[in-house]
Amino acid sequence: MTFNHQIRAGLLVGAGAIALAASPAFAQSSISVAPADEQAADVSGGTGSNSGLTEIVVTATKRETNLQKTPISISVMGAETIKERKVQSLLDLADGGVPSLRVATFEARQSALTIGIRGIVPLDANQPAREQGVGVYIDGVYLGRQHGLNTGLFDIERVEVLKGPQGTLFGRNTEGGALSLVSKTPTGEFGGSIDGGVGNIGSRNAALHLNLPKFAGFSIKLDGVYQHQDAITKNPLADQAGWGYFNRKGFRAAVRWQPVDGVTNDFSYDVARDENTPFYSQLLNYNPNNCLSGGTNRAPIAIPSGSTCVTPGTAFTGTQGTIKPLAPGIVVNGNSLMRTADIGVPQRNSVDKTHGFTNVLKWKVSPEVELRSITAWRGVDVQQWDNSGGAHRVPVINYTTACTAAAPCAFSRYSLADLRQRQFSQEFQAVGTVGSVDYVAGLYYFNEHVSDDAATPNSMGVVYVSPTEAKYVTIPFCTGSTPAFVGKAVNGCSIDRASQVTSKSYAVYGQATWNATEALHITLGGRYTWDEKQGDLTWSRNINYAVNTAAATANGYNRLDKKWRRFNPMATVAYDFNDDVHGYVKYSTGYRAGGASSRTSNYQAFNPEDVKNYEVGLKADLFNRHARINLAAYMMDRKGSQVDLSTIQPTATGNFNNLVTFNAPGTTKIRGIEADLTIKPTEGLKIDLSYAYTYTDIPAVPVTYREFTSAGVATGNSTTVLQKFYIVYTPRNAASAAIDYEFPQILGGARPKFHIDANYSQATQSFDQFATKADASFIVNARLSLLDIGLGGNANKMNIGVWSRNLFNNQLVYRRDPSNSLPAVQSTAASGVPNVVVIGNNGNILGDYGNFNMPRTFGIDASIKF
Repeated sequence: MTFNHQIRAGLLVGAGAIALAASPAFAQSSISVAPADEQAADVSGGTGSNSGLTEIVVTATKRETNLQKTPISISVMGAETIKERKVQSLLDLADGGVPSLRVATFEARQSALTIGIRGIVPLDANQPAREQGVGVYIDGVYLGRQHGLNTGLFDIERVEVLKGPQGTLFGRNTEGGALSLVSKTPTGEFGGSIDGGVGNIGSRNAALHLNLPKFAGFSIKLDGVYQHQDAITKNPLADQAGWGYFNRKGFRAAVRWQPVDGVTNDFSYDVARDENTPFYSQLLNYNPNNCLSGGTNRAPIAIPSGSTCVTPGTAFTGTQGTIKPLAPGIVVNGNSLMRTADIGVPQRNSVDKTHGFTNVLKWKVSPEVELRSITAWRGVDVQQWDNSGGAHRVPVINYTTACTAAAPCAFSRYSLADLRQRQFSQEFQAVGTVGSVDYVAGLYYFNEHVSDDAATPNSMGVVYVSPTEAKYVTIPFCTGSTPAFVGKAVNGCSIDRASQVTSKSYAVYGQATWNATEALHITLGGRYTWDEKQGDLTWSRNINYAVNTAAATANGYNRLDKKWRRFNPMATVAYDFNDDVHGYVKYSTGYRAGGASSRTSNYQAFNPEDVKNYEVGLKADLFNRHARINLAAYMMDRKGSQVDLSTIQPTATGNFNNLVTFNAPGTTKIRGIEADLTIKPTEGLKIDLSYAYTYTDIPAVPVTYREFTSAGVATGNSTTVLQKFYIVYTPRNAASAAIDYEFPQILGGARPKFHIDANYSQATQSFDQFATKADASFIVNARLSLLDIGLGGNANKMNIGVWSRNLFNNQLVYRRDPSNSLPAVQSTAASGVPNVVVIGNNGNILGDYGNFNMPRTFGIDASIKF
């Protein structure tokens, strides 16, 4: 059976399930709206009541609605679940607790995240002129960059994962969905909590959450967080940072002003600082494709039939160059996380600083209309120091007798970068109900300015001692002067690249739901967006384009000056078969804006990509609300997929990371099924099961390599090959299960509680140009708590708990890079050599390298509520 037949069968099964659930045998009593305290308890995973599963309130449609009656595929993680899973930052969601949501770090540092939903996952969304495919929102405010996202979470009420295109209400760059974080608001009553804990790997955390009494219409809430972890992998070089370290500090103040009935103004300010180092990039194998040494451009070695020493997208007939032997001391380990690096290298902490304010004004003008204004300003400042690969990334150590104390042979690419981002957004909304029509209308404005720079000097040298012994020394780097730059990390370096871009977006949108009958609801919506981008590549490979305009022209450089217009419609038909069973069919669209790659010398531009989504869903509460099942099946077609072709190009002073982003022709197919089941069979016991099946296929892309002379003149020789690309961090099958059990009260009211969750993800690609996959993942987390311990007869309560993440210490490679295992593409012709682009270069082949997941962590924490 083909997959298209499978997905059609899935759609039929979903429709059949809707009909079955609507039958009298499955008819249940109506759901009564739970009080606010019950809603909060259910969202947070509370299990204390035996009255069944209570209502979960979400704001996915810009109004508070019952999750079960909202015709969107949504997963919700509440405050209690966040605590049970020991989620301190967004990276902790990488274990797969929400199967459709994928989270991974950028190699360079922990605070830059790759976030994907339903197979919409960009490989490199950290470039200033490139956008993410999943919108991240905090209290309704869109975050323009995925930098700084991994700072510690403040007091979060819930995390909503909206799956599928959200182009109507949430706008551009939400083609895969939206990740919405909702903070707890001031209560106006004195109270709060003090939290703290310690664990292995030197971890410790503390938090203060304080609500002050309401005064003169003002309510104030203060939050402070601190999180620390020592290095996971030690650095043998004295006085240098290890890998996997973080130290986070943050403060947030929220003020709610309610001067009169019907008017609420929420103002918040937050500031955070995250010092961190990347996870260690290990050498996983050595020359795994058995590439051959020898040969020259004029007399290459033929590639044997059936060899895997074939670089995707090339038409190599032979190779030349020597496979360098491993230098003394380099360790190959593809089985377990190295807790001490093989060779010490310079490494200091990267620093991410985030800050901003949000003001949300709501005015209930009449029973039919509420007017809202959402104003926000945010900034991110980054200094990156990434030496995660050491001897495991190019350039490969050329260990020969020529490596002397006077002239050590250089290696260890130190990836240095700076980024400064500022954004302002203003949104006006009108939300209300007129007769049988619920409506949302809005105007949106977004203005972002980003600048960045990067350098990759070699930081280490090797001195030849003997065939089996080497001396490793630090070498001077970044000793020059770059007065045109203000970046702290790259100061004094030869500049690989630097750019700046301004993005503006304007939108008008509306959505209306006609409640035709008590059971039938028809929703139509649309959003019209104007996008503008103006950007400049100011430096490339240490050439100042503003000064050396001739070199910029010779490199084919054009500044980015693009405008795009899009209309994104949406239509949904939802039907309430009874008070407990709800079905919907949906058509939705979204798009991701275009941009330009600052990792190319010509600042190569690319266009937007667009997605259409066809979906059917079922949401049902069964057995007097002791079971809840939500199903969704979808078919997404994406045109203009933005794909990346990446190579590391060694130079005399360092290495240039060249990444070309372009739009793949044809239609990318994304198909999937999502299922969530919650069962509450008895008082105190709750079981959660989730599953996601995601099929993706990008049509083969013609890739052309052209040959140039050493002067940069095209010779006319070229090769064109159809190359397969893949969607990264998207497992075909992913599942999660959790059990929460709350024991009867003991010790005068204290409540023991046990939580365990297990999360599985099938192996998937880490790079979209390679078929090579990282490891399958199976992670188990657990917690045992004692809740509501009375303190001295007063109303204050204490909770204590012991916890473990990755309980069974399952060690797996979540990011595998095969680019150093295959021949490099040559484009510069040597005199008298015909069509050098069909001759691969083996001179920098070493092996796959990658990053292991977090090892087992465990600890004890306590919280005092007052």
